[in-house]
Amino acid sequence: MNTSSLPAPAPVPASGSGNAPLYWMALGTFAVGAEGFMIAGILPTVAKDLGVSVAVAGQLVVAFTAAYAISSPILTALTGALSRRGLLIGAMTAFTLANLLAWQATGYWSLMTARILLAFAAGLYVPNALALAGALVAPEKRGGALALVSGGITVAVALAAPLGTVIADSLSWRMTFAGVALLAAIATLGLMLGLPRGIGNNLPVASLRERVLAARDPAVLRALLTTLLWATGAYTMYTYFALYLNQVTGIHGTHVGYVLFAWGISAAIGVMAGGKIADRVGFRRVTGPALMFLIAAFLTLTAIAYLLPANLAVLPVFLSVIVWGISGWAFYPAQQTNLISIAGIKLAPIAMSLNASFMYLGFSIGASAGALTVADGSAQNLGLVAAAFVFAAWLLKRSATRRTAASVA
Repeated sequence: MNTSSLPAPAPVPASGSGNAPLYWMALGTFAVGAEGFMIAGILPTVAKDLGVSVAVAGQLVVAFTAAYAISSPILTALTGALSRRGLLIGAMTAFTLANLLAWQATGYWSLMTARILLAFAAGLYVPNALALAGALVAPEKRGGALALVSGGITVAVALAAPLGTVIADSLSWRMTFAGVALLAAIATLGLMLGLPRGIGNNLPVASLRERVLAARDPAVLRALLTTLLWATGAYTMYTYFALYLNQVTGIHGTHVGYVLFAWGISAAIGVMAGGKIADRVGFRRVTGPALMFLIAAFLTLTAIAYLLPANLAVLPVFLSVIVWGISGWAFYPAQQTNLISIAGIKLAPIAMSLNASFMYLGFSIGASAGALTVADGSAQNLGLVAAAFVFAAWLLKRSATRRTAASVA
């Protein structure tokens, strides 16, 4: 879309509070990431306790991601005129309560309901936090700000996913939701104390027509489809990664958490580096290489599954996981910067919600693709299927870059 006719407001000051609001919003995304990503490590435990197969338990992931994808842009559009501070606090409060419902879930379907409610709250919180973060800083610092706030999610993966595996293995998977509820409550209090009143109130609000135009713009759609394919590949592998580790390396229980910890640390490094590098050299020089390294990591995981015995597979898998984490999440903040540059600050909230929606739709498709892949009891082909989706994302990204270069010429 041509954003030259839209106003380009200056960065919105954070009421003299420096980067403090960014850290408080990152605490909220940390809580969301803790709940959203810990389930992959405890999926076999949940399945056993609820008396269902791992593939059926995986539908808890599908339900969360699909509900997030559908609700996020709708709720973001409906709440566009509300106070940013009140909206973020309200969404995190709802997220806290939904985790308590999951903690007290009596069976599969009550847990499914709780996860859908969690998705509604998360889908409202994350894109609004990212949009506000992108508006609080100068354009040349936007990648770093987005990396900081979205980095809460990847730090949660590094800490919460392995910790959740340990808690589920030693206590109960239900206690992981209780822990996230406590974390979300702390995040809510942090937002109440750390976000100045009136923060973001002078941000421009897009009209309904502008929102529809943003979603229909070909450049935006190409970027969103790239996000979807990247996310599909990532979650094809991630959702059933514990099962892959069980079958390929013989790793079970708490040791799965150690591998997830390495993946999470790598992801945190990737998301911070991706944002900083995008600020310095441009997002286009980050997204393409990141996708290529991610493809290589997934193909390597497939080759290991077929070529190496379990006792020799652990170290190569571990190294591949590090490359996967860094490259996969370096893409994320650079892609967000790309979308804001296309849509402009005024449409940033809807662009971020659409990006999050397409990402979680990709997570949903990926979880389903992973379920089909492991339906025969084998997880060996997960990396191959994941790589195919990411390769499609790379092709689409390459096509978009060529279109941009042609239009400039």
